Amino acid sequence: MAIDIGQAAPDFTLFSSEKKQVTLSELKGQNILLLFFPLAFTKTCTEELCHIRDNISDYNNSDAKVFGISVDALHTLAKYKEDQQLNFTLLSDFNKDVSRLYDSIYEMFGYNMKGVSKRSAFVIDKEGVVRYAEVLENAGEIPNFGAIESILKGLN
Repeated sequence: MAIDIGQAAPDFTLFSSEKKQVTLSELKGQNILLLFFPLAFTKTCTEELCHIRDNISDYNNSDAKVFGISVDALHTLAKYKEDQQLNFTLLSDFNKDVSRLYDSIYEMFGYNMKGVSKRSAFVIDKEGVVRYAEVLENAGEIPNFGAIESILKGLN
């Protein structure tokens, strides 16, 4: 089921690369940017997440907490975060439940991999309402960061 702008963001709990539980509903009062990405250590994912890393002050200034979500294992995400010096939280959706909940999953991906997160972006406001939703079918594309940043600025 597609996520629509104006609906309450589906709640979830995932573990971070630091092995801490993160529950979306416990983050009310903050703007949230969820970035689903296919796989750590790949070219386009690294480009996307390093863009966030290099511009984190823009998100901090918008009172936004950023989360990268993939189906990679916790240890893979921890190594990726360290290697790329990412300054935001990575969450493991190893069981693929949240990717499915947000309609952000390739049932079949390259090299016959099943159940890989689609590259997608969701902005959730302080009340837990979805204010931006972008799900990309082409894993080689990156989200529209200009639109995301504009929405976030408008929330404050």
